[in-house]
Amino acid sequence: MSKLVQLSEAASLGLHAMVLIAQSDVHVNVNTLAKRMGASRNHLAKVLQQLVKYNFLKSVRGPSGGFILNKHTTEITILDIYEAIEGRIDIHECPLDRKICPFNKCLMGGLIKDVTYQFKEYFQEQTLDKFLNDPN
Repeated sequence: MSKLVQLSEAASLGLHAMVLIAQSDVHVNVNTLAKRMGASRNHLAKVLQQLVKYNFLKSVRGPSGGFILNKHTTEITILDIYEAIEGRIDIHECPLDRKICPFNKCLMGGLIKDVTYQFKEYFQEQTLDKFLNDPN
């Protein structure tokens, strides 16, 4: 069955891993995260390295190593994490990013643009801290 809106596996892994890491006071290793999330260790490791590259996480090697936040939870938004993995969200008039349309008005009625804007705005407002401390 088709889904209209769906996050990529990489984005989902990154978002969930960041929350799990934020909940911990100690380094969390990739094996523990992968097992807890039911995810591929290799895929998760690649996603986490991307988040290290964007300076959201620190990676420490060794027996007591793993990943830990490199920024405070109030400084990291869901949008930051998403864009670190998927790239910047751009909002276009045309969902197909076409310069010329054969119709006088968009078949989607601007819905794709509006929904993309709403997702981006919502993701920008949600910090890790807000997620961890808001019971709803």
